[in-house]
Amino acid sequence: MDPKLEALVNRHLSAENEHRMEETLATLHPECKFEDLPMGKIYRGVTEVETYYRAWWDAFDLEVQGQHRHWSEDGRFMIAETEYHGVHRGRFLDHPPTGRAIRFPLAVVIPFRDGLMAGERFYYDLSTLLRQIGLPAEQGA
Repeated sequence: MDPKLEALVNRHLSAENEHRMEETLATLHPECKFEDLPMGKIYRGVTEVETYYRAWWDAFDLEVQGQHRHWSEDGRFMIAETEYHGVHRGRFLDHPPTGRAIRFPLAVVIPFRDGLMAGERFYYDLSTLLRQIGLPAEQGA
């Protein structure tokens, strides 16, 4: 584990949890790639990734709570086990806010490039999230 990359991830998580967009994006490589596998969406570059964050932050009063970090032996990537906590406060997948609390686990694979986060690949159960906000799982498709 590279202490500089660990500090980078900590800065990223702090900025993300406080919804500070500029500081969150500053931790990302300009050619980053975010893959939201359950939603089937890919965001390339900082501008597209900003739309990813806006969609989640506008829909949920969201906080990411990290639990475990697993580093590759060569330090080129990290796998984080986390949980999303929040409240459904805005439109999500074209559904109005419900005010319901959400809490679901996810795993994130984070590669690194040039001392920055090169992206994130998200694994979570979308059906769990949809049930928590009162929607049938098939409505998310």
